[in-house]
Amino acid sequence: MILVTVATLYPFLNVLALSFNDSTDSVRGGITIFPREFTLKNYQIIFSFSGLVTGFKISVLRTVVGTILGLISASMLAFTLARPDFQGRRFVSVYLAITMYVSAGIIPTYLLIKDLHMMGTFAVYVLPGLVSAFNVFVIRSFIDGIPFALQESAKIDGANDFKIFWRIILPMTTPALATIALFLAVGQWNSWFDTYLYNATSDHLTTLQYELMKVLQSTTTGNNGDYRSTNMTQAMATISPESVKMAITIVVTVPILLVYPFLQRYFVKGMTLGAVKG
Repeated sequence: MILVTVATLYPFLNVLALSFNDSTDSVRGGITIFPREFTLKNYQIIFSFSGLVTGFKISVLRTVVGTILGLISASMLAFTLARPDFQGRRFVSVYLAITMYVSAGIIPTYLLIKDLHMMGTFAVYVLPGLVSAFNVFVIRSFIDGIPFALQESAKIDGANDFKIFWRIILPMTTPALATIALFLAVGQWNSWFDTYLYNATSDHLTTLQYELMKVLQSTTTGNNGDYRSTNMTQAMATISPESVKMAITIVVTVPILLVYPFLQRYFVKGMTLGAVKG
């Protein structure tokens, strides 16, 4: 377990050390888990770029909205498919399973988004991935483990389907919901390609990952870009693309890592819910 822990933590600590180390000194190599010449210049360069504040706000907003709506959609559909009295459950399940293996591709998806008039809108971050077949099947497997007699008893007591869903099913599937919430949040937070395809010209809808991608691209190619000043051009000449890459990795990783402790106990419970007790 110690070896596994070291193998897991060392790459992250090495990236952290390189991000805080002087760029010129890092070229020499030999950096382990502690910076040899501590500096904040790499982060100062990154946060000096315009658009990062707006990108951070949009990334947080899409992560929160996308996670909540994704959870609601997946859990409601899973609840419907888990009901033995739903006549179309087999057809819908097969239809969802097909979507896990068959995809239209980038060009048809782009044309569909364009025809739906979602280009240059915030909805393009949320609606296309609102329902995921994998998430639905994971939640459904948890609901299948709940005796259907609980729902029948609640109906006898006068509860309708919505009250059964909110009062009984959701509280009992908290581990599954927490696990799916973590998957959705990480996916939304790390996404940047949809910004590149659909909202590249909308500065007010840019995301943090897309802006950091532009920063990394500019340091690699030396392209000034219209969002950099002369002072920034001179400052970029004193650091290496590798140092900027490490600093960017930390910037995009730390925020989502802060979410994990709040979901850890539910995540662990969800992973061990089906374990056999001796």
